[in-house]
Amino acid sequence: MDKKAINLVVDDDNNNQRFDKVVAILLQDFSRMTIKNWINSGNVLLENHTAEPKTKVYKGQKIQVFPITENQQETVAENIDFGIAYEDEDLLIVDKPSGLVVHPGHGNPTGTLLNGLLYYLPSLNNLPRGGLIHRLDKDTSGLLVVAKTSRSYTQMVSALENRKILREYRAICVGAMSSGGKVDANIARDTKNRIKFAISKKGKHALTHFRILKKFEKHTYLGLRLDTGRTHQIRVHMAHIKYPLLGDPLYGKRLIVPRGANKTLQSKLQQFKRQALHANKIRFNHPISLEELIIKSKIPE
Repeated sequence: MDKKAINLVVDDDNNNQRFDKVVAILLQDFSRMTIKNWINSGNVLLENHTAEPKTKVYKGQKIQVFPITENQQETVAENIDFGIAYEDEDLLIVDKPSGLVVHPGHGNPTGTLLNGLLYYLPSLNNLPRGGLIHRLDKDTSGLLVVAKTSRSYTQMVSALENRKILREYRAICVGAMSSGGKVDANIARDTKNRIKFAISKKGKHALTHFRILKKFEKHTYLGLRLDTGRTHQIRVHMAHIKYPLLGDPLYGKRLIVPRGANKTLQSKLQQFKRQALHANKIRFNHPISLEELIIKSKIPE
């Protein structure tokens, strides 16, 4: 058994729930089946004792998780360039550049943000996903929260699950909008294209709020806020209401150049090859001090 434990505490929201369900909620990076297997093998303890997956747990009880990492490929630490918007002894808030993949995967075993995080702070190797609390697409820039300790990781995962982390974005969509609003539509993986996601009644609940910041002839500059955090959520929702993001290679429309646009604007629009989406603001209570943190990121040029 790995000696490095992840320490969890049952909170109000998970009182009187199944042991395996609670651990899966607090550690979303692992499937419920994986959690159940760990519990059955004695790698997850409830109050320092083994327990069955169906055992009910109650507020205040302590859980220790010893992840099984045998035969798993180690993520290599690499000197990767990324911005830091905030850091203290418990948290690191990364300002991710566009083009940087967050996690290693098929086709991207190295050169990712996680590789860079492990180089910057090797102790993150003791936490699930290197302490990353949420994700951004490769070509989306902006703020990402990273926990530096197991305690802050547990608290931040719980805050995300309970929608206590406010995330705001800036985007440019194709089309001239008349007003702001919201998109409340479930999202699931596209059955015809596994790379994409789509609106589906069978999907997971997803809610996006948007407001107009500036209108152009053929485009609209938007401020957006997420109530949920589904993969490709903003991109799918904006395409669903017929205002896809400028430059989006998966969900976008053909390039539209406004009438009378000068050569400089034409050139910039033609060279824009990624979705115009930036995670510009994040607000939450610090997991340890409980002080409100508001972190902002400048829009890339």
